[in-house]
Amino acid sequence: MNEKQHSRRDFLSRFSWLITLATAGGFSAASIRYLWPNVLYEPPMAFRIGGPSDYPEGVEFVADKRIFVVRHGNFIRVVSAVCTHIGCTVRWSSERNRWECPCHGSIFNHEGIRIAGPARNPLPWYNVSLAADGRLFVNERRLVPFNHELLLKT
Repeated sequence: MNEKQHSRRDFLSRFSWLITLATAGGFSAASIRYLWPNVLYEPPMAFRIGGPSDYPEGVEFVADKRIFVVRHGNFIRVVSAVCTHIGCTVRWSSERNRWECPCHGSIFNHEGIRIAGPARNPLPWYNVSLAADGRLFVNERRLVPFNHELLLKT
């Protein structure tokens, strides 16, 4: 009988030491992990795309940047292709002259203003300028109104 009580006591003692060491190890690991920063590897908010001659008259989608380049004659604008509802990529419908979101049916007119669907905000327009190398420079940090456009020299 004494042997069973002793072995039970040994088990509980060893088990409590194991839990204590595991807890201390967890806190130590968390403290060490805290020393390394959490870095988000997101795409840059300002970037160069092709030159003005790469974008014909009308609306051109740049898939890797999720933007649309809108060109009317010598004027160029850039608008986000990300729906303001939950981030789906909108599509340009040239027949209807509007952007349409395939996920939940948000519809934006040619100025990017929401006219239907669950999205609450319009599509943002980005500042676009001509870089020194002749390519278009898009700055997504600088939102501009719809009527802000880049005039190309002829």
